[in-house]
Amino acid sequence: MTDYIVRATAANAQIRAFAVTSRELVEHARAAHNTSPVVTAALGRLMTGGVMMGSMLKGDKDMLTLQINGSGPVHGLTVTADSKGNVKGYADNPQAMMPPNSVGKLDVGGVIGLGVLTVIKDMGLKEPYSSTIELKTGEIGDDLTYYFAASEQVPSSVALGVLMDKNNTVKQAGGFIIQLMPFTEDEVIEKLEQKLSVMKPVTAMLEDGNTPEQILEIVLGDLGLEITDTMPVQFHCNCSKERVEKVLISLGKKELQRMIEEGKDVELNCHFCNTDYTFDVDELRKIQGRAKG
Repeated sequence: MTDYIVRATAANAQIRAFAVTSRELVEHARAAHNTSPVVTAALGRLMTGGVMMGSMLKGDKDMLTLQINGSGPVHGLTVTADSKGNVKGYADNPQAMMPPNSVGKLDVGGVIGLGVLTVIKDMGLKEPYSSTIELKTGEIGDDLTYYFAASEQVPSSVALGVLMDKNNTVKQAGGFIIQLMPFTEDEVIEKLEQKLSVMKPVTAMLEDGNTPEQILEIVLGDLGLEITDTMPVQFHCNCSKERVEKVLISLGKKELQRMIEEGKDVELNCHFCNTDYTFDVDELRKIQGRAKG
């Protein structure tokens, strides 16, 4: 497996940790949406964080959605992930551009701007759990760190990174989430804070050839790291022509009749994977036969 996530504990289960390499799934999104480099970095970070947060879900059918709405030129990002390592996402304005920031890096915070992050967890209950926070920096890792502290009361460190190649494809992508349990001892916290303060960025560690296991070893090796499992992760969209037909059916007979009378093919696009689905007039007539009033 190329893209995969590692789950682990440390310090006798006082710490839980996740690390992922996500280059292929971020590159898949870049190619599907033809994103600019800075949007690739922004969407890639959110997908990388999302796939790790998805792996925290318990149920097979549980779903996580991360939505960012900002004042910057990308306007918004949407990512959904499940508990099985599947993730998908899109940007409202995939071609948004932004000059490099003051240190010459892709300005993810600038392309997102001021705004909010909404986290929605659908766990099969009557109402999905939803929490919205103000973006702190727009750099996404910082914002997810703040989300965990403010909304879930779980002190966390979230590091996310996307490194672009000279030809604007994705060279490296990955990240980690480290979380403290309520009973974590002060000595453990101090050791962890010291280690995090001197660490290289995630993409630099990946460029050095480190795997997710080795990244966690760098951070938590002194604290008794125990890898609990690994899981492949991938960009996966569950759209299909049949699912899109259901959208057309939901429009009702009158609206479908209007489309039929226009005598043109109807094309619908999936936001998440950018696949187009075309329905000709004969197909629309069949769909109308299954629609209500």
